[in-house]
Amino acid sequence: MRLRLFRHLWGVDGPWEATFPRVKESGYHGIEAPVPVPERREELRRLLDAHGFAYIAMIFTAGRTVDEHIESFREQVAAASELRPRLINAHSGRDGWDEAESARFFEAALAIEAEAGLPVAHETHRGRVLYNPWVTDRLLARFDRLRLCCDLSHWVCVCERLLDDELEIIRRCAERCIHLHARVGFEEGPQVPDPRAPEYARHLEAHERWWGMIWDAQQARGDAETTLTPEFGPPGYLHTLPYTRMPVADLWQVCNWMAERESEQFTRRAG
Repeated sequence: MRLRLFRHLWGVDGPWEATFPRVKESGYHGIEAPVPVPERREELRRLLDAHGFAYIAMIFTAGRTVDEHIESFREQVAAASELRPRLINAHSGRDGWDEAESARFFEAALAIEAEAGLPVAHETHRGRVLYNPWVTDRLLARFDRLRLCCDLSHWVCVCERLLDDELEIIRRCAERCIHLHARVGFEEGPQVPDPRAPEYARHLEAHERWWGMIWDAQQARGDAETTLTPEFGPPGYLHTLPYTRMPVADLWQVCNWMAERESEQFTRRAG
């Protein structure tokens, strides 16, 4: 199994023409980003092809009702399909739904995915249906075709603890995970100020323990490749100093450090 690293464009303010070569030089294999507005889709596809990048499309369902979120999902999957993504990463539904509403959404979403013929990873994300381990676990048991993007930093924040007391749920999630967001969360937030700092060593180690479980599950099912995005966010997702709003770390350095570290961790496990 090979590891493929993707770089997100969240917080990247410069032009794509300047950003993509920088991403390539940093050793990434692809770009993860929201589907752009129609007039920029051809430009994105051209730059992806020019740099030999794969693409992971991000979509975000919206609306007040389940039906509106289903229609939003349908429209965004269709738009993403135009760009020939490797997979779609979806922020799906709302955390305030009851499980009957969540089930109705996923029944429709899975049918839309099958019709589109594209793999969709539904992200474990705050504010969305899969915002905590227990709701996610019950939905996985109900829908055997439901696949995940595991961003466990969100669950650490929601649950206000590291999740080693829920390893069985993480193992079941690992069996359905088709994409990984490698961000380190802590009890008070979804992103530590700097994952290189020694005071967050136990948080980094815990997340790497869970990511290793995901890689083991992917290896066991015979996946040829696994994908990872070091999805650390920009200021103020990235902590800033009061009054000055100066970021406490450099986002490019943090993302690259995480990508390089997890590439080494992956190689070490494979060896």
